[in-house]
Amino acid sequence: MAESRKCQGTDCPNPAGTLQCPTCLKSGTDSFFCSQDCFKRSWAEHKTTHKKSNILTNLFTPKVVSEPDPATGNYNPYPSFPYKGSLRPVYPLSAKRTIPKSIPHPDYARDGIPRSEQKIIGRHNITILNKEEQEGMRKVCRLAREVLDEAARALKPGVTTDQIDEIVHKACIERESYPSPLNYMHFPKSVCTSVNETICHGIPDQRPLEDGDIVNIDVTLYHKGFHGDINETYYVGDKSLANPDAVRVVETARECLDKSIDLVKPGMLFRDPGNTIEKHAKSRNCSVVKTYCGHGINQLFHCAPNIPHYAKNKAVGTAKPGMCFTIEPMINIGTHRDCTWPDDWTSTTQDGSLSAQFEHTMLVTEDGVEVLTARLPDSPGGAVPMPSA
Repeated sequence: MAESRKCQGTDCPNPAGTLQCPTCLKSGTDSFFCSQDCFKRSWAEHKTTHKKSNILTNLFTPKVVSEPDPATGNYNPYPSFPYKGSLRPVYPLSAKRTIPKSIPHPDYARDGIPRSEQKIIGRHNITILNKEEQEGMRKVCRLAREVLDEAARALKPGVTTDQIDEIVHKACIERESYPSPLNYMHFPKSVCTSVNETICHGIPDQRPLEDGDIVNIDVTLYHKGFHGDINETYYVGDKSLANPDAVRVVETARECLDKSIDLVKPGMLFRDPGNTIEKHAKSRNCSVVKTYCGHGINQLFHCAPNIPHYAKNKAVGTAKPGMCFTIEPMINIGTHRDCTWPDDWTSTTQDGSLSAQFEHTMLVTEDGVEVLTARLPDSPGGAVPMPSA
């Protein structure tokens, strides 16, 4: 526990907190500090310990990492990367959060590898849930909605995305649930927070949200053997609501999801939502990201079917009662092309333009669709008027 560790700060008598030096973390060495201020004060001395690591350090050129800001202790881990917009990662990341052993963990929680997903062979092997399994999905999706709403209520200028991650993490534990993103394919956090030009998979860090930002919060819970997945994009402060481009991309993404849900019923072709989504996005002078798609979800986080969001896609298959899947269009104000940061997760627009996304988990019924992650009467956020042309 953190209380039993001594802070590694220079001549610091305090017990260590959860903040770790990321350089040590990457090399497999533990070095905990009581605060960012202590880390900043101790940096000049502490960084000399990095030079004492194994001989390979002297044989290979390390990744460039900028010096911590003297005022905050924060830094950009990839200063030489050609970022496409103004957003930058703000490290150090907080320590990996833990989940009580009493809460059931998915198979990848230990080593990051979702072996259960790898056992499913073939894109046409789509699970039909029985009545008991459908009820399990209803339960986890209701909890996922609650957690997303709790996180969204905390959004305001000055709040960091790492603080949002902490809120989501604690809210999951309170509901005896595991935050599905945590250690999935080694993702380091419990939620994805995608700001401004970030399309998806943003890693929560120390950057304070600013008045004028838009931010997507992507929450997935694992509860009693089932995953529930939902995300929404929110306006931060008043300046974003006064930005016509921000409102246009957010509301277009919201409308694209709503219009695609209207199609879902038995017999819907999995290629059909993409045609509707791209037609509407183009009518708003927006583009549709092609790299990522909606997906099946049930006892597995990701499985068949895939639901592309762009027109003229080649998705094969037909919706049937008992199937659960997500639709989650990612809409950009500029080009549809994406770019991935060196963290291997954060995906941004190729031209630095704004991006927005909305997602629901849905169940195909005998005569239509049940949106399992539907908004509640008191859910924060919600549609705002589209700006006039």
